[in-house]
Amino acid sequence: MTAPTPAPTPAPVTVRVPAKVNVQLAVGAARPDGFHDLANVFLAVGLYDQVTATPADALRITAEGHDVDQIPLDRTNLAARAAELLAARHGIEPNVHLHITKDIPVAGGMAGGSADAAGALLACDALWGTGAPRSELLALCAELGSDVPFSLVGGAALGRGRGELLTPLPVGGTFHWVFAVADGGLSTPAVYREFDRLTADTDVPAPEPSPALLAALETGDPTALAASLTNDLQPAALSLRPSLSAALATGTAAGALAALVSGSGPTTAFLVEDPGSARQVADALQASGTCRTVRTATGPAPGATTL
Repeated sequence: MTAPTPAPTPAPVTVRVPAKVNVQLAVGAARPDGFHDLANVFLAVGLYDQVTATPADALRITAEGHDVDQIPLDRTNLAARAAELLAARHGIEPNVHLHITKDIPVAGGMAGGSADAAGALLACDALWGTGAPRSELLALCAELGSDVPFSLVGGAALGRGRGELLTPLPVGGTFHWVFAVADGGLSTPAVYREFDRLTADTDVPAPEPSPALLAALETGDPTALAASLTNDLQPAALSLRPSLSAALATGTAAGALAALVSGSGPTTAFLVEDPGSARQVADALQASGTCRTVRTATGPAPGATTL
């Protein structure tokens, strides 16, 4: 009797995932669960990590690229947690080798870890053939972290709740950005604790998106968008890392239309008019000594995409 032909080993699956910048981050008072209600306007930008899922006998994480010495290569990595969550949902073992190629700044307020989690979910779903619908993937993303759903979706979106409840937003053009990456990271929980400390004696308003900002995105007008950029976490980030003020001032003096801390920081983001302005601002920041490295990118960018 002929032995059955073994099933072919699935081919590796690679998913590309973008960084994000928060063009508006409106933060409400702390909720009883410790989170904050947000009106978080995300814009995906063209700095990408790649996550490759390959069949393995056990869950394993490897990485290459920028700052990989700063990320965990064990089951505390958010990509590993994503694989475990999807496997548990479908009653299988999370036997996969996840290889992360890093290009998004680590611990920089640009959702690199969240991007890797979204990439791992999409890659493992394809590798394992679990066939999870988009709604299930988004729900799993929300379990993993507030920024993870947007890493899956990309483009531009308004995040409500703690940022995980997304409404896609129209964008009418391409926006040019320069990002100044600081030495070391800033803990997002620490920045929120500092926000709570700084606002302890104030009446924190309920967060709402800016109509002017949404209109600027829809028309693709960089000057109007620059006038509307806000980040309620910026005072807290600057309180914990005052040196970021020098980078913000340098980029503004070099011709940026607007400058702000990206998310919880410490990366600073500069909206510019065009590619020439981006080079000018990037060169000034690189020469200033106010940051470790400088990156340029455009947005919007697509969300997690299988290559």
